[in-house]
Amino acid sequence: MPNPSQSGQSGHFFVYITTSGRDEAETISNALISERLAACTNIIDNMSALFWWDGGVQSEKEVVLIAKTRADTFERLAGRVKELHSYECPCIVGLPIAAGNPDYLAWIDEEVRPDKDR
Repeated sequence: MPNPSQSGQSGHFFVYITTSGRDEAETISNALISERLAACTNIIDNMSALFWWDGGVQSEKEVVLIAKTRADTFERLAGRVKELHSYECPCIVGLPIAAGNPDYLAWIDEEVRPDKDR
């Protein structure tokens, strides 16, 4: 995992997740938010995916879920997504946020608190 103290990184991640459909995206999103593993999610419907799987090119409709979290929470978030996800090998990719609105990043810090009750 990248070191959030490296130059140009804020210590926050966008986590890109693909899901089988809207219901799965909402289930995962609700868990991540309620368990304080993400401050916010976006669900983007009707994405076309082409990929190599089981020896051939596959094509499916998917729904994208983007979660906003802290870098130090990524591994726990990814583990929770794997527990809830229907795919054998789900796409869960953490993308470091290089810069952002300081107020928004502070809000993420305040809301992502998986070790604290609210």
